[in-house]
Amino acid sequence: MTNKRLVLFDLDNTLLSGDSDFEWGLFLASKGVHDRSTYEAKNLAFYEDYRSGRLDIDVFLDFQLSPLARYSRQQLNLWHREFLETRITPLITDKAKAIIATEKEKASLMAIVTATNSFVTRPIANLLTIEHLVATEPEVLDNGEYSGKILGIPCFQAGKITKVTQWLHSLNQSWDEYNDTVFYSDSLNDLPLLEKVSCPIAVDPDETLLAHAQYRGWQIISLR
Repeated sequence: MTNKRLVLFDLDNTLLSGDSDFEWGLFLASKGVHDRSTYEAKNLAFYEDYRSGRLDIDVFLDFQLSPLARYSRQQLNLWHREFLETRITPLITDKAKAIIATEKEKASLMAIVTATNSFVTRPIANLLTIEHLVATEPEVLDNGEYSGKILGIPCFQAGKITKVTQWLHSLNQSWDEYNDTVFYSDSLNDLPLLEKVSCPIAVDPDETLLAHAQYRGWQIISLR
């Protein structure tokens, strides 16, 4: 049987040595989009909820996507270019670049799978030279601007399995076509997808995922 390898990467705190969602919030606060102290406190609280597995994803997405509805795509894109250069590029390690290059040689298909919305993450995927992105999708209005809502379901926890399944179907493929499925992640929130694949890899894992990976005998690596 020909080996077909599906490789999936989480983004934040996995391929990046930081969280793009969190950094985007701080970047917007630095631009005066919000009251900085209030916004940073809320952003940090959501981040801590995420790290502990308590995040209410719907409440968070209302908070995180609201700026997209208040500003034009042109302004958002200008900000994002600066954000990519100043906040994201420093979070990309040589080890992350190396693991992407290694997997490209072996993978039949590769994607980033992230809860962070595609406005923030599509340019990051491009920067990392990964063609496919499975992410939370912000709704786009008929005039091309963002509504501040999401399209479909969040790409979060078990929703990542649903979103990957839908993405594969969009390529006229399915999980069953792959006899080797890999997912790299740092987070306890990704346990559903880690348990779905044949080769789960914990990357600089949080304490809960570390304990789970050690108990299950999963591979544990660092890209820092």
